Amino acid sequence: MKVVVALDSFKGSLTAMEACDLVARVLRSRYPRWQVVTRPMADGGEGTAAVLRAAAGGQWVRLPRVTGPLPGMVVPAGYAWLHQSRTAVVEMAAASGLALLPKSLRNPLLTTTFGTGELIADAMQRGAEEIYLALGGSATVDGGTGAALALGWRFLDRRGMAFFPRGGTLQRIRRILPPAKRFPRIEVLCDVSNPLCGPKGAARVFGPQKGATPAMVLQLETGLRHLADLMRRQTGKEMLQLPGGGAAGGFGAGAAVFFGGHLVSGVSAVVKATGLEAALEKADWVITGEGCFDEQSLHGKVVSGVRDAARSKGVKTALLAGRVKLPEKAWRAEGISFSEAAAGEDLDEERALAEAGSLLSKAAARLGSVLN
Repeated sequence: MKVVVALDSFKGSLTAMEACDLVARVLRSRYPRWQVVTRPMADGGEGTAAVLRAAAGGQWVRLPRVTGPLPGMVVPAGYAWLHQSRTAVVEMAAASGLALLPKSLRNPLLTTTFGTGELIADAMQRGAEEIYLALGGSATVDGGTGAALALGWRFLDRRGMAFFPRGGTLQRIRRILPPAKRFPRIEVLCDVSNPLCGPKGAARVFGPQKGATPAMVLQLETGLRHLADLMRRQTGKEMLQLPGGGAAGGFGAGAAVFFGGHLVSGVSAVVKATGLEAALEKADWVITGEGCFDEQSLHGKVVSGVRDAARSKGVKTALLAGRVKLPEKAWRAEGISFSEAAAGEDLDEERALAEAGSLLSKAAARLGSVLN
């Protein structure tokens, strides 16, 4: 039997590579006649750079000092450099991520994507011919203006003075000036289809997750609409109607209009880059999963992307997750044949994270006995 192990990371405990290797070791030791193939996965969020680097080879470029999520904050960050294709994989979470801020400092009126722009600038200086920009895990709702500023765009107020735009100051912008430079091809990897504004937009859906109060959400929404109107009038570029434009606090739309980025499904891009479909040829099963399997897992995440790839090859899908939050009827209706949780509902979160490796090994053994 051929089994493909294509897991996402188990956030807070195991990387995608660690999780896949662990499950593969268990299956190979118990079923030595099985052909077990690993394809670590990601959905365009945190961990994407490591997965693509592992799949394609390359190096990690480290920058000791870039701007963090708050202006004046300095953090070490980096990106993956795939030298054969001269491609950079930049995760905005590395410089502009929510995890870089304690809860007391999370305020999307103040945060910026400037540091992500610095990473892109470094990749361009290195001679990148293509850049994958992974948008997950952001602390920002600035429409990508910070990154644009770092890459040569200028934002002027009503007095004609250049200033540093952030989520809370987007309404101050009166004129936008483009840089003379040309950008390489930029693939913008996102796992949501939310538009820039409106009930499902960046401010209303994602703002509260980044620390926004209801009053802040209204201010952010107004600022993003102002930015979109200004860009349309001054450059003819449309931000409001882009599916996925609301990703990462509007950075999806910003990357499209400021850098000419192409918004694509993050998991679809990773499926292609890792060669998952080729690995699924003549496979009997694919095992996918993540730390917490819930309703979101079925929409633009690793589980749904792997399942779709498996369906196209006539391969059955099984699931391994830290916790399974959906009833059996729901996941079976989505084309998943078996599901196994590593941690029971009675196990507290701290212990589940601390014992993740052991728990996942035991879950893999249980799932293997079902598939055998």
